[in-house]
Amino acid sequence: MAATAYAAAGAIALTGFSAGAIAIFFLTLTLVIWQPRGLGIGFSAGGGALLALATGVVSWENVPEVWDIVWNATFTLVALIVISLILDEAGFFQWLALHIAQWGKGKGWLLFSLIVLLGAAVTAVFTNDGTALIWTPTVMEMLLFLDFGPNAALAFIMATGFIADATSLPLTVSNLVNIISADYFQISFLRYALVMVPVNFVAIFSSLAVLYFYFNQQIPSSYSFERLPTPSSAIRDPLVFRCSFIVLLLLLGGYFLAQPLGLPVSSIAGLGAFALLALAGRWFQPSVQPVINLRKILREAPWQVVVFSLGMYLVVFGLRNAGLTTYLSASLENLSGWGITLATMGTGFLATLLSSVMNNLPSVLIHALAIQGTSGTEANIREAMVYANVIGCDLGAKITPIGSLSTLLWLHILARKKLYISWGQYVRMSLVLTLPVLFLTLLSLAIWLPWLIA
Repeated sequence: MAATAYAAAGAIALTGFSAGAIAIFFLTLTLVIWQPRGLGIGFSAGGGALLALATGVVSWENVPEVWDIVWNATFTLVALIVISLILDEAGFFQWLALHIAQWGKGKGWLLFSLIVLLGAAVTAVFTNDGTALIWTPTVMEMLLFLDFGPNAALAFIMATGFIADATSLPLTVSNLVNIISADYFQISFLRYALVMVPVNFVAIFSSLAVLYFYFNQQIPSSYSFERLPTPSSAIRDPLVFRCSFIVLLLLLGGYFLAQPLGLPVSSIAGLGAFALLALAGRWFQPSVQPVINLRKILREAPWQVVVFSLGMYLVVFGLRNAGLTTYLSASLENLSGWGITLATMGTGFLATLLSSVMNNLPSVLIHALAIQGTSGTEANIREAMVYANVIGCDLGAKITPIGSLSTLLWLHILARKKLYISWGQYVRMSLVLTLPVLFLTLLSLAIWLPWLIA
């Protein structure tokens, strides 16, 4: 009887689908990926949103509703990328990479492990997009110094790109997906961290194991690091470099205090960015010439993400208005009857499927709306579904190149460096790497969350 009801609900939803909403979504996604004539993601998503508004797929009343969901996540991402760019110009990441090369002590497997672990740390603090934009070219520069061959370089670069999304679970600020989900379900920074930090450790070590197993033959057994410059030589702005450690510690502390103080996370990230801008620009010493070009930093900040977020999510609301979330809610209600483990697994893999086909940013919102629309689901299973949705949209999105914005950025950076990975080659590697890590991470959530609730 219940199965018949779910099937009926799904059929009603599918019957009510608007061909226009689906066509506009895929047209917008195509433009975001293709970016014809150098148009950025903001112009592409904004054009799709205007088309959706003009055709009535979404209404003007949906605009403030969508903006209320995405503004905090969007401005947090912009602030963290500005912080990342300033630290990069100051030499922070190059300094870190040179230390890693020394800590590796000439052992290839140790260097590989350190790059993966430090990549996970960079992702946790500076977002997965920050890792793609900053850590990837830094690692590539270090590999050139070490004179690694193409096969060895591919192993390290693929590991860097994979870890950017696979380990972007621990904090709400580690991924745009996390912020949107936490804001939508009003999850505090502390509660989110309590659930996802232990789960992220499983993602880190399972990723490291799978990556090492897959690329073992390509990782050199040894390397010479005597030709590397000293880490201190990478520091271009000593003041910003020294103060960055204090700013980052205060930033992390501020995240935990944000909700008790009634502040959005973006305000904390914004204060961190403002502090580093003031230090880098020597605003307190007008007579001193700044080392870092702030105009370049602000020009390179991802301002188009603001338009992209509003535009893309408006297009997604068209799919909601067309009935997709009703169908998904019925499917999730069906899953909830199978217990927390299967509900967690099913939700995570469903989010993975959606992210792989339609990108994780619209997918997390569609799935969040669907979870919100379920009825009669037990509170603990519902909470597990919320976090499983995040895991599927963070980690599962690695399966295809269009799965996440950070993967698209990562591929764009590689292309600029004249290193090309075809979509077929990428999917073949990512399927093998992603699925076991995804399974173990979702399983750890299903085990850890009931214990935490108890």
